[in-house]
Amino acid sequence: MAEDTARILIADALDEAAIRILEDAGLSVDTTTGLSEDELCDIIGDYRGLVVRSATHVTARVIQAGGSLQIVGRAGVGVDNIDQDAATRAGIVVENTPLGNITSAAEHAVALLFAASRNISRADRDMQAGRWNKKGCTGVELSGKKLGIVGLGKVGNIVASVAHSLDMDILVSDPYLTAGRASEMRVRKVDFEELLREADFVSVHTPLTEETRNMIGLKQLRMMKPTARLINAARGGILNESELAQALAEGVIAGAALDVYANEPLEDESPLRGLDAITLTPHLGASTEEAQTRVAENIAQQFVDFFTKGIIHNAVNVDVRLNPRIAPFAHLAETLGQMISSIVNHPIQKLEVGCYGPLVSENAEELSLMGLRGVLRQAAEEPITIVNAPLIARARGIDLIESKSERAANFSNLVTVAAETKCSHHIVAGTCFDGKDARIVQIDGFFVDVKPAEYLLVMFYPDQPGMVGRFGTLLGEADINIGNMAVGRQERRGQAAVVLTLDDPVPEDVLEKIRSSVPIERLHLLHLAV
Repeated sequence: MAEDTARILIADALDEAAIRILEDAGLSVDTTTGLSEDELCDIIGDYRGLVVRSATHVTARVIQAGGSLQIVGRAGVGVDNIDQDAATRAGIVVENTPLGNITSAAEHAVALLFAASRNISRADRDMQAGRWNKKGCTGVELSGKKLGIVGLGKVGNIVASVAHSLDMDILVSDPYLTAGRASEMRVRKVDFEELLREADFVSVHTPLTEETRNMIGLKQLRMMKPTARLINAARGGILNESELAQALAEGVIAGAALDVYANEPLEDESPLRGLDAITLTPHLGASTEEAQTRVAENIAQQFVDFFTKGIIHNAVNVDVRLNPRIAPFAHLAETLGQMISSIVNHPIQKLEVGCYGPLVSENAEELSLMGLRGVLRQAAEEPITIVNAPLIARARGIDLIESKSERAANFSNLVTVAAETKCSHHIVAGTCFDGKDARIVQIDGFFVDVKPAEYLLVMFYPDQPGMVGRFGTLLGEADINIGNMAVGRQERRGQAAVVLTLDDPVPEDVLEKIRSSVPIERLHLLHLAV
């Protein structure tokens, strides 16, 4: 074997097609599965590439031991088993195969839809137990019913297409769905609560984020029709499982069908087990022969392109190769994108990223894509990179505009992200002092000075004495600590804005108490990946 031949370790079971593709390209391949962390650390130093599925955990310790490692590939979508931060610090690219499972995942959601409508799971249990229970397993037709889809991404699109062929009416709750796209897809856009109230079937196709975690609990289930059925083949944790079990036991809704769970494998003592009105499958969304072959072929071809052409595909940490001088501004642009996405209340139609100053204007294209990435990652069902961000933006009807100048008012370099919706315009701006110390310096025309943090509470209010103290008192009573504060105003006794950095998220009941106790015009709780 030539000294410069890249050695690839496949650490989980993978279709043989992947090995053929890698070896045909002249790469050296070893397959060793079932390795413990210690065992993987002992051998990973000999390899330049590592391929895993979901079983092997690529920890920071494994990354550190991989002195020659250049790329880690996940044959599939989820990369929770890979320490991306450690990989980024080490300059290692992490790739996945986001499209390989799409069809299989959508088909499984449709299978669960049929199973829930016709009580297939219960009927099978009865038959296996020797019971002929036709009356107890009477179902309903899908034709003519309303299907509510939460999240119209790639999987949701396929489910909607199938539902149309079944003559179902389709309601969609998706903050990024534009009116034009809804018309093209022949769906009706509604808000989340309206979808719950109207739909006969609700199918969830949203990523798991802090905003979507436990987004459907007993309160939301009580909004649904008693004849409604709930489908989740997206991500575990979106549904509150104990409250769903309670709702099914009490007849709040007619049934449910799940493929994903907050903890997997599903615990033996889970309250979901043993219920007649539920169908449970063990995370089979991607478990088809075709999907397994497809993701194996995809990751293998991506490795071939990486090692033979230097091309990166589907990198979830693509900014690993940013110029060190521009990296702080790139992360700032992404943070500003996350902020603007959390502030707007309607789908973004136009996004403008401004780069002002000699350093940022020279890298305006890259920074614009990072700002776009920040906007999209807040509600994405797949990892967002600067490679796929423009395609996803176009699909959502977002027009990206880049503006730049070598001169910046008041700062050496300034990055702005502005969003335009059908009824509002918002802008945030930031800079990096000494080229590395990120600061948010403007929110919707109010000048502030605050470091980005995981939790930010942004409030706009009349500039009156004692207002900030009232905010602090209400948060203190809820045992929420304020780490930092920045206040901006445009004129004395006019309008003001305050940005609070918090140690913890603010529960909805506390936010509601602030809204009802203080004359606030707007309030936004931001959860940022910083």
